[in-house]
Amino acid sequence: MDYKNSKWAEEIINLQHDNGSWGNNFHSLSLPSKKQPITTEQALRRLKILGYTIDDKPIKKAVKYIENCINGKIDIPEKPEKLHNWKIFTELMFSTWLKIFFVDNKKVNENIKNWALIINTSFENGLYNNKKYIQSYEKTFGIKPKGGRFIDFVTFYQISLLANSLDKAIEPIFYEYILKHNCGIYYIYGKNIITLPKIFESKETNGYISAIELLSDYKNEKCISQLGFVVKWINKNMLEENKWDIGKESKDGINFPLSHSWKNKEDRIKDCTYRINKLLEKLT
Repeated sequence: MDYKNSKWAEEIINLQHDNGSWGNNFHSLSLPSKKQPITTEQALRRLKILGYTIDDKPIKKAVKYIENCINGKIDIPEKPEKLHNWKIFTELMFSTWLKIFFVDNKKVNENIKNWALIINTSFENGLYNNKKYIQSYEKTFGIKPKGGRFIDFVTFYQISLLANSLDKAIEPIFYEYILKHNCGIYYIYGKNIITLPKIFESKETNGYISAIELLSDYKNEKCISQLGFVVKWINKNMLEENKWDIGKESKDGINFPLSHSWKNKEDRIKDCTYRINKLLEKLT
């Protein structure tokens, strides 16, 4: 199904600046405005969901902008956040998005190597060791971890960046740690992933599915097998004729809608079914 030629994609592409960004804010946007209604990161996430890849011109332009940022050719005008290690965070952030669009970049490869070393060391004895994490982080970056994104590494960025890059024996242990993490995955879903949403047709399920989509990028069979309970839950909530409905509250402007409008319930069901089927293809 093709959602690339939708009004949603057109709206976002029309907002893209000549330098490939979507304005001053790459990551944080506390006060949306007509001049800055969306961050570069939000635009990229939305376009990816709508089916855009590195082969498409808007993504190529954005990737060039990100490469210029990570290589130090330009500075993002976004105000640094003082609560954590900003330089390390921006490099992590840029590396993650370049990896998502399959860009081979020296800085990206360095960041994958660094974070893989930190996580492999932290779980090398079969359980997470916070002391080893702090020591390995400091040895790698020359500074102790500061701020929530680094003291607690279960975030969209580290998980996405490290998919299929950890030691094979460590990866399932790291994966299980994520699933049992009380606070979920930072930036994606704020609850324990082992605990399924009580109501399938809900905003909560939309976020939960986003977390599972992220985890489904791991190819290790020992990892994916841990999501068997999710597959059962999805199938249990199937409507007749192999269709799903996550509900009208799932309309968040990022994951949904995909169709031009949800005035017709059938369009919502079509969008939800498309998303669920793509996920099941990766989990089964």
